[in-house]
Amino acid sequence: MGEQVAESGEDRLVVWRLVDGKPGHENQSLGLCQALSSRRNIERYDIPVASRPVQLMQWLFGRFPPGETLPHPDFVLGVGHMTHFSLLAVKRRFGAKAVVIMKPSLPTSLFDLCIIPAHDQISGENVFVTQGVMNRVTASERQDISSVLILLGGPAAHTTWQENKVIDQVKAIVTAEPEVRFVLGDSRRTPPDCLEKVKALAFGNLELHAWQETGREWLGQQLNTSGRVWVTQDSVSMIYEAITSGAQVGLIELPQVASSRVAGGVRQLIEDGWVTPFNRWQERGELVSPPGRFNEAQRCADWMVDQWLISA
Repeated sequence: MGEQVAESGEDRLVVWRLVDGKPGHENQSLGLCQALSSRRNIERYDIPVASRPVQLMQWLFGRFPPGETLPHPDFVLGVGHMTHFSLLAVKRRFGAKAVVIMKPSLPTSLFDLCIIPAHDQISGENVFVTQGVMNRVTASERQDISSVLILLGGPAAHTTWQENKVIDQVKAIVTAEPEVRFVLGDSRRTPPDCLEKVKALAFGNLELHAWQETGREWLGQQLNTSGRVWVTQDSVSMIYEAITSGAQVGLIELPQVASSRVAGGVRQLIEDGWVTPFNRWQERGELVSPPGRFNEAQRCADWMVDQWLISA
């Protein structure tokens, strides 16, 4: 049936989380569940979704067999197109509030709440607009901020990946502070030979971690212990995770697709003072401190509790 996480209490909320197996999607819905649990005791059930044709039939006939033996949900959450029909089936069968995360392929009016990033430019009475995507990261009080984290992405639709440009910037960042410990991690999108090229630079103050060798909790652990974080400009989700952690954030620059709304969102972060591009760091010699706290999952969870539970 999937994972169950339960906490008892008078204000208990039953939350069903529909999952499609994609780590990026699960990260968003887990972030929202984590934020909800800071306001209410929740009993969470993770339910893998069926194929789209099966989901469609469940919706049309008002049935949802995977949930018949479970406590009826207050909220049902889903991320991505593969969860849409299941969300509507649960809403019809059990009367739960259906919360879709990311721009849906179906009309937004079918859902109780649509949590959509600002770059998608969608509005409506049931649309909650976020700056970027939600995540599981929370800001921490750092006891040791002497280490610097570097995160590499890879080819993406809104940027032009230029490996030599990335490596040159990494070299400049690491050599500028030989006394500082740097930790570098790549990702699934990083070209296979990129980490080897960085390794060939043989920096004594740089630790390398391939994504295949790190667990799911590695990034969060590193963000919690790093006072500064550098992220390649293609990696939008990691940029927002770094900002949410409360660290000073620098961008390893890459050419952007001018018409991309995602790239426009990153430019807005620069203008608002949340991140420092590499060329500005070279000019000033430091990263800007964040102008405030940034936690979109918590902001959304607070709205759900305040509007649906307290104001009800």
